[in-house]
Amino acid sequence: MALDAWLPVGYKLPDGAKARVAMFEGKNWQIFETQGNGRALVAHDELARRWIETGLVDPGLFSFFDFGDQRLWAISCGSSQLLCPVTEGKSPDTKAEALSFALALKATREIDPESPLQDALYVEKISRLLPTYSISSRTDDDVVLGFWLTGGASVSAKSFRRLRQTMSWLGAGHLKDVVQAAGFDVAEVIPADRVRVLPSRSDTVPVERTEQKEAQADKRPPATVFELAGRPELAAFFNEHIVDIVLNRDRYKALGIGFPSAVILHGPPGTGKTFAVERLVDFLGWPSFQIDASSVASPYIHETSKKVAQVFENAMENAPSVLVIDEMEAFLADREMGSGHHRVEEVAEFLRRIPEAAKSEVLIIAMTNRIDMIDPAIQRRGRFDHIVKVDFASEIEVRSLLDKLLSSLPKEQDVDSQPLARELAGRPLSDVAFVVREGARLAARSRKERLDQASLLAAMHAAPAREREGGAQRRIGFI
Repeated sequence: MALDAWLPVGYKLPDGAKARVAMFEGKNWQIFETQGNGRALVAHDELARRWIETGLVDPGLFSFFDFGDQRLWAISCGSSQLLCPVTEGKSPDTKAEALSFALALKATREIDPESPLQDALYVEKISRLLPTYSISSRTDDDVVLGFWLTGGASVSAKSFRRLRQTMSWLGAGHLKDVVQAAGFDVAEVIPADRVRVLPSRSDTVPVERTEQKEAQADKRPPATVFELAGRPELAAFFNEHIVDIVLNRDRYKALGIGFPSAVILHGPPGTGKTFAVERLVDFLGWPSFQIDASSVASPYIHETSKKVAQVFENAMENAPSVLVIDEMEAFLADREMGSGHHRVEEVAEFLRRIPEAAKSEVLIIAMTNRIDMIDPAIQRRGRFDHIVKVDFASEIEVRSLLDKLLSSLPKEQDVDSQPLARELAGRPLSDVAFVVREGARLAARSRKERLDQASLLAAMHAAPAREREGGAQRRIGFI
């Protein structure tokens, strides 16, 4: 929908740029495309003066002018300089572009440590992120950086491994430079046998995506067993049907077994499906891609299918890789349920793409809370060979997870996970993590230096059991 532009087409700004069309807007600002494919930021007097008073903008860089009864401020840039809201940015094409944003974020924070930046305006010309002071809840800077670098994914720059998987074209060494340039430490160590770092280059030289493919040729998972705290049976399934095949390809290939087959994980919310997949992606160290309703769904005919096809293409171009399909019931529901042409087309696209992706070494893992809604054609062997039910954790599984979470914390000798596990069995795994985290908070608030049983019990009482659907409890099972 076209924006209601403050300025008419052809309006000449003080620096000579001529406004064409309004591209983005907020309460007190608009960004215009200008003649010559440049852009201009126009802001109300109150907002511009706030930037100036906080030291984010040199008054000489902005020009003010009167339009009607409004005093406006403007700054223009050429077509080669980015000017857009942080929320509208696309993933950078080169290391130089990524570095520019990282340095702008750091420079902004050195001047203004407090203002939220998730709704800021990125002005590459002055190397700043200009806050818009919206009332939306604050997002941490590391997530802002990850969002910009990935082109819209909610990935923290501190989760370097996940960020690297999403931005595999850049190379680990160059990506580390970018994250550190923004002022963040890279805590995760990348084993040398998993990623081959490209030779260092000047920061001003673009790192082309095509050149990075060579750096991905040696992507191998570490020669260890995959572990999943609290879900040993699910971990055993991943080890047998995915990890062992990847680690011993020649042996399996000799017997006609190729790349691991696609998997569906299904079960009620809170059973740890997403957590398990994230841990597996981390373990494999491959680039990961995601399809969900928020990223591909569209009301327009053919648009959803096009977006799905593009994600598959990206995954195949970066193979070996992992493609995660989340909330698959949103676009893979049974075509007999009367969902119309859209649904038929989307299911058909998946039916075509899944076998193609598997042949190209793309591991497909889908998740759903409603397996009963999924089109039967999708569930057939040859598309998804494994359909795995992930139910609420048993007492033994919960205790295993509790022991894992507690192992890294200083604690008193009276800490006993058994009564906690008994109470938490059959509840979402997020409740288990909450009890440990809340218990630690309560202990710290009481000026205790070690976690004790009383704090854990108090935390558990703060997380009452929630009703869940279903009858008798069942653990992981296979169809």
